[in-house]
Amino acid sequence: MYQYRQMNIEDYEQLIELWQQIEGLGLSEADSKESIAYYLQRNPGMSFVCVDNEKIVGTILSGHDGRRGFIYHMAVAPGYRGRKIANTLVSQCLSRLKQERIMKCHLMVLADNEAGQQFWSKLGWMKRDTILLYSSNT
Repeated sequence: MYQYRQMNIEDYEQLIELWQQIEGLGLSEADSKESIAYYLQRNPGMSFVCVDNEKIVGTILSGHDGRRGFIYHMAVAPGYRGRKIANTLVSQCLSRLKQERIMKCHLMVLADNEAGQQFWSKLGWMKRDTILLYSSNT
């Protein structure tokens, strides 16, 4: 059976390898080892992995700003899909957010990621057409 545990920076090489395999998952310089280490340190115990025989087959990167939760890089290796791994990872994150008294969570899905849109819609997440995302490199 699978082992679910908190993500740590020692997982980075397997994380990045998995993320690079996932169609529709956008990576950037914010996904460097240093950036992920900082994110995990700033949001302790909020991100999780699913492990099968010492190999990471699922990830979810989660945190909050004290008011709203955010989910990034929820990914399951293609050969492991359909086994409720993603559902379990999402449940773990939402549970941790509730423990921190965070009652609303947001996530971003790329517009051309149809599988991602279908997954989140099936879980009951609402697509927000009334919010625009603006970005700037600082």
